[in-house]
Amino acid sequence: MRCWLASPAVFGPGLPGWAASAPILAGEQPWVMAEALPPTPALLAPGDRRRAGVTVRFALAAAAEATAAEPDRAALETVFASGNGDGAVVCSILDALHAPDVAVSPTLFHNSVHNAAAGYWHIAVGSTLPSVSLGGHDGAFAAGLLAAMGNVATRGRAVLLCAYDTPLPAPLGAVRATAFPFATACLLRPGPEGALAVLELRYVAEPLPPGPSAEELEGLDALALGNPAARALPLLRALAARRAALVRLPLLADAHLELRVSPC
Repeated sequence: MRCWLASPAVFGPGLPGWAASAPILAGEQPWVMAEALPPTPALLAPGDRRRAGVTVRFALAAAAEATAAEPDRAALETVFASGNGDGAVVCSILDALHAPDVAVSPTLFHNSVHNAAAGYWHIAVGSTLPSVSLGGHDGAFAAGLLAAMGNVATRGRAVLLCAYDTPLPAPLGAVRATAFPFATACLLRPGPEGALAVLELRYVAEPLPPGPSAEELEGLDALALGNPAARALPLLRALAARRAALVRLPLLADAHLELRVSPC
């Protein structure tokens, strides 16, 4: 499949938005580890802003940055991808169910569904267009990219892709380690208007070749393994440097994606 990518966005440790992060991702400035704080979701009404958790805030910050120049955000179909969902909400609900007097907060309950971030986004921009919310464990970014490019190819419409994940609290965090929050987004288009690069995607029915562990890597290379959404970093680095690249993305235990990136 083939499409054009425009308007990338990123929020993560030492990566506070695309404008500030592009020189770092391109290797023109050093990357320095710094805490990633959840941006204020300015698009949300005050009531929804109070109800939105950290995970939703990161997702909406990336989606808002990627669409900042769009004249009509409501005209975009969307794909939201997350390997963990909102683990803090899930843990809070499990704690409530475990308590002697069970009382699950309605706010927690409506934030517990996997499409909560997409729901907040479509309400905020007033969109009734199709939206897909995906999981996929460590392959969540690849699953989201595959779905979004499929939508562009089959329907000929621009799609907003947003991938995001935040750490899970104990006890879930002990069995599903996520080192830091990370969110990224971009617009995928059927034509070259405003594009930074052409993407060509190929499904490979073979396991991803083994690579170095996070302990063997440094800097942004290690960062890419610390969060499912951060698997997008090799793509983001190619975009920032305006260079061609072949990016291999984990998808399933017995399959991966090959993404060829060609700058416009």
